[in-house]
Amino acid sequence: MNLQLALDRLTREECIQIVKETENEIDIIEVGTGVIKEYGMAIVREMRDRFPEKKIVADMKTCDAGKHEAHQAFKAGADITTVMAFSSNQTIIDTLDAAKQYGKRVMIDLLEVHSKDRIKELYELGVDLVSLHVGKDKQIEGNFHTDLFSLLEGFDFEVTVAGGINLETLPDIVQKNPDTVIVGSAITKALNPQQVASEMKKLIS
Repeated sequence: MNLQLALDRLTREECIQIVKETENEIDIIEVGTGVIKEYGMAIVREMRDRFPEKKIVADMKTCDAGKHEAHQAFKAGADITTVMAFSSNQTIIDTLDAAKQYGKRVMIDLLEVHSKDRIKELYELGVDLVSLHVGKDKQIEGNFHTDLFSLLEGFDFEVTVAGGINLETLPDIVQKNPDTVIVGSAITKALNPQQVASEMKKLIS
């Protein structure tokens, strides 16, 4: 099980420092949507240059202009770019095609998707990597809950999970055996990010 560090609502300097501190504990670096909006593809390129051995996710949250945004992310050095599940089928097809050109991948963000019919459509389009995601705003109602896994029953996806995951909620999530756990503020806002990342890594190993 992989540990993916989500860098959100941080300055460039904070992003770099936190990755340096947790580099030995994390498997994947996620450059968050807000960070990309602030610094553009430059910060994706910088992460690629500074941490060449790490897998990098550009959390573009693409919902249109799929081909263009996928090319942007992959040319900047991202291994994975994200696309919203509510996007048109053509947008998803275009990003999947772009990923094939670069030998990269697309993660489909299932934020606010509750229909198994849509999951079936995504599967039939060739999607193989999805993110079960409770958004930041909705976390006021509660963080990630394992009930979300029922949405994917009967389908063969690589699964990531995200949404306010912390040391208290992680053990229940581990029981569902996702491929990747995405953690943001529980690590980035901690007094000792390395220690928290290390404890999480032990729980998922």
